[in-house]
Amino acid sequence: MSYSSYSTNKKTNGKIASAVLVVSRLLLGIVFLFSGFVKAVDPLGTAYKIEDYLVAFGGFFADMTWISLPASIALFTLEFMLGVCLVFNVMPKSTSWIAFLFMLLMTPLTLYVAIENPVSDCGCFGDALVLDNWTTFYKNIVLFVLALVVLILSRRTYATFLPAVEWSIIGVFAVLILGLATYCLLTLPVIDFRPYKVGVNISEQMEIPEGATPDVYETTFVYAQNGLEKEFTLENYPKDDSTWVFVRQNTKLIQQGYVPPIHDFSIVTESLEDITYDILDNPGYIVLVIMYDLNKTNMRQAHKLNNFYEQSQIRGAGFYALTASGNADIENFRQRTGATYPFCFTDPITLKTIIRANPGIMLLKNGVIQKKWNVRFLQETSYSTTDFGL
Repeated sequence: MSYSSYSTNKKTNGKIASAVLVVSRLLLGIVFLFSGFVKAVDPLGTAYKIEDYLVAFGGFFADMTWISLPASIALFTLEFMLGVCLVFNVMPKSTSWIAFLFMLLMTPLTLYVAIENPVSDCGCFGDALVLDNWTTFYKNIVLFVLALVVLILSRRTYATFLPAVEWSIIGVFAVLILGLATYCLLTLPVIDFRPYKVGVNISEQMEIPEGATPDVYETTFVYAQNGLEKEFTLENYPKDDSTWVFVRQNTKLIQQGYVPPIHDFSIVTESLEDITYDILDNPGYIVLVIMYDLNKTNMRQAHKLNNFYEQSQIRGAGFYALTASGNADIENFRQRTGATYPFCFTDPITLKTIIRANPGIMLLKNGVIQKKWNVRFLQETSYSTTDFGL
């Protein structure tokens, strides 16, 4: 091969490598940007997911739930800033190493989660894009390969900006993402990715359309004979053989059917009366105060609810506090705050999904969500008719 041919091939290979690097860097950066942004919009949602993981892992981890929110903030900040640096080619060599090490950690972790299934979904894209655990693992394999390519080829690239400009970019975007997260944390997410959006009819979102695919289950029966257990199906179990003694029934979900957007919403009074549809079918205004855990409720904000309850009664609006706490916690809360409004029970995951505030308020009419508030910004002594959507 002549020198000119070798030189031409080398240039061609160099261009291909550069193109592969740019595409890999941009794809990886966009995914990191998206993942960090949707988590920053809903920092409490990510904290709840981290808490679910810690509780599921048990032992030492179950006692570390206090770290959930700081871990949420650290995670979305790291992801978003990695995305910024990758997309804008800021500090390429350092960024490529951090991205690679991050994926080197997350990929085997998501494999473990896919195998053990401690939680139903990873929460890697918050509620904006829900992936099952195996899909998350496959996605991370792709991202790991991209991160590896970026790392290997990073020697071919140089920073686009001078160091002073690079640090300015990092500082500006860090302030922006942390400012967005702080605002969403103190108020409510600026983009609501969950099924309980303003304008949603809860009853309609709970319906299963005609012809929808139902869940498919496999049921087996365990019988014992002479001290030995054997598993049977519905077709071959020893129905007329008295020598076999029934032990237990096992039911396994084989295929997930249609799941409506809202499938776990229920309201039960302290006397265990289900009033879900009494509330959803009510043509008037219904104020639902969400306090999923009374022991974690902001007591300073909770005191505002007493006056809000009185104003609700004056305007003829129904008023219920929904919690997953027990009777003892409810009684303790009443003694501490002087609350006289009625309490009802709802699943804690549902309550944390409805609104990212503790306490928060959701206003209903005919089962349609009219407005949602964080009680932090509820005025204690001044209420206008707009507070009730009138």
